[in-house]
Amino acid sequence: MVLLDLLVKQAKSQELKAKSSGIELSARDLQLVVAHFDHGIRNDSDEDEKLVRVTAKKYGLSFEVGHGHLGPSASEDAARKARYQFLEAVRQQHKAKAIITAHHQDDLIETALLNIIRGTKRKGLSAIASNIRIIRPLLKIAKKEVLNYAHEHKLKWREDPSNLDTKILRNYLRLRIIPKMTVHQRGKILKNIDNVAKINIVVDSQIATLSQLIVKDGRIERSKFALLPTEVTQELVVYWLRQHGIAQIDSHSVSRVAVFIKTGKPGTTASVKGTSKIKLEKDYAGFA
Repeated sequence: MVLLDLLVKQAKSQELKAKSSGIELSARDLQLVVAHFDHGIRNDSDEDEKLVRVTAKKYGLSFEVGHGHLGPSASEDAARKARYQFLEAVRQQHKAKAIITAHHQDDLIETALLNIIRGTKRKGLSAIASNIRIIRPLLKIAKKEVLNYAHEHKLKWREDPSNLDTKILRNYLRLRIIPKMTVHQRGKILKNIDNVAKINIVVDSQIATLSQLIVKDGRIERSKFALLPTEVTQELVVYWLRQHGIAQIDSHSVSRVAVFIKTGKPGTTASVKGTSKIKLEKDYAGFA
C-alpha cells in the first residue's frame, strides 16, 4: 500500500504541473492500474482482494484481479510464475509501459542470502532488480522505513500468516537474521549485490551473443555445446532456461542439465523443476 500511495501522490504532482501548463491530466491518463492476483493458496485470501479493491477505489484507479487455483502445497516458483503471467497480461491489456512492484531493500538482501544458501549462480545474488518491463522503485528503501511510512500515513495492509513460520528458510532470514544486521553489514551485502549486477550485464551480453551461435530455433546444437568449457555451458544453460520461462534454478540442477545435454543418449529426457522436460535428439536438445 505504501508504493501505491507514493505513486498516486507522484501522479497528482504531475497532474498539478500539467494543469499549470493548461493540460488536463489524471492518474488514469498516467495509466496507473492496480492489479491483484489471488494465488488460491490461502483460505482467507479473499480478504486481501477486498482490501486492495477498496484501496484502488479510494484512489480512483482501475482495478484488475486474477484468480489462481494453486492450492496450499504450491511452490514459491509456481506462485511467482502464475503471478507474473497475470501481471504481464494486465500490462498488455492496458498498454502500460511497465509493471511496478513493491519489493524493498530487505527483500533484496533476503533473496540474495536465500539463493546463496540454496546454491546459486551469479544471477542469484541480484535476482531482484528493475528492468525495462518490471520497475521496483523501493529497492533502496529498508523495510523499517516502509513500515514507518505506512504507520505515519495510517495506511492499511494485510500480513500473510504463513510468513510468520520460521521453519521456512525465507521467513527465518526475514524475521531472525536480517533485522539483526548492522548498517555496516547491510551495506557490505548491498555493495556486493550491486557489483554482481554490473558484472551480470556484461556477462549476459556475451552469453546472448554466444547463444545465437549455439541455439537454433530454441534448441541447443549439441556438437557445438560439447566443445565449450564447463563454466560456459552452465551459463548458457541458465540463459536458455530463462528464455523458456524457467528461472530460480539451483546450481546442482544447472550442472545436471549441462552434463545431460553433453553426454545424454538421443531419445532420452530429463525433468527440469518438475514440470518441464528436455528431450535429446542426436544433434539437438530441446523441450519435449
